[in-house]
Amino acid sequence: MDKINKLKSWINESKNIVVFSGAGMSCPSGIPDFRSSNGIYSEKFKSTFRPEEVISHTFFVNYPELFYEFYFTKMVYKDALPNLSHKYFKKLEATKNITVVTQNIDGLDKKAGIKNVYEIHGTIWENYCTKCHKFYSLDDIDPTKVVPHCSCGGIIKPNVVLYEEGLDNKVINGAINAIANADMLIVIGTSLIVYPAASFINYYDGCKLVIINKSSTPGDNFANLVINDDIINVIKELEK
Repeated sequence: MDKINKLKSWINESKNIVVFSGAGMSCPSGIPDFRSSNGIYSEKFKSTFRPEEVISHTFFVNYPELFYEFYFTKMVYKDALPNLSHKYFKKLEATKNITVVTQNIDGLDKKAGIKNVYEIHGTIWENYCTKCHKFYSLDDIDPTKVVPHCSCGGIIKPNVVLYEEGLDNKVINGAINAIANADMLIVIGTSLIVYPAASFINYYDGCKLVIINKSSTPGDNFANLVINDDIINVIKELEK
């Protein structure tokens, strides 16, 4: 309870708050994480391919049919809704400058109505033709088709960052700038082992670095407050 009181106090006195989120923030919305015992990476796809291999640029180019089969069954949760944590930070926008820097591709932060969101690994809600670069929304894509194609004949690719691909420089710069200027940085539901994203928290130079995660992370040693719990439990305590 002392930790919750400290967290509540820091939130109340802070003006610029950045939330750095990972899969643990979306799990309560019914979206599985990647690295837990029941996560996406826990079993091979088609009993042959490692999931990390399937969601690579090389695999997308060489085996687009298999890529899309995995993508639509394991990574796209179109009907998922924002949970209590997304709604909590949306409500804080009434009195605070809230910025979300997320590793998630589900778009739940924006669906909750949060204005300042940096999706550093992209989003399932945006797609583009690899040939002519025409934009397609997720609603434009028919998941029953083996591989979606553009009107020009090119293959449509989700605007998500695959292994072997670089992050968007504009998104990176915006996220880092927000973190560097934050009064408070709240890290939620991430193992902090995926780089370069995990290194972004190093740009925070304040004294209110909070890590909320079910298990320990490499960042615990230099965090100002660590809470090992589910984010929903924490939010419920904050709202009491």
